[in-house]
Amino acid sequence: MAVSVRIPTILRTYTGGTAVVTGTEGTVRELIAGLDSDYPGIAGRLLDDRGELRRFLNVYVGEDDIRLAQGLDTPVPANGQVSVIPAVAGG
Repeated sequence: MAVSVRIPTILRTYTGGTAVVTGTEGTVRELIAGLDSDYPGIAGRLLDDRGELRRFLNVYVGEDDIRLAQGLDTPVPANGQVSVIPAVAGG
């Protein structure tokens, strides 16, 4: 089943400018691997050299922050929505 993945503006160069792409259900880790297959290089912008989510990036499955769930092993349900959101710093 399809999963809707919202891509932030800064990463849309990998998706040809598309703001919402389609992935497959599974875990967030599997979803990212699938996205990298469809959009080469995007996983390198989402994951660091250790294969962990980059520090200044937030990923939500539905309304749940994956860092507060099971991290990259958080399940992504069929017909779910995943949002990739760059962290914003300021003071």
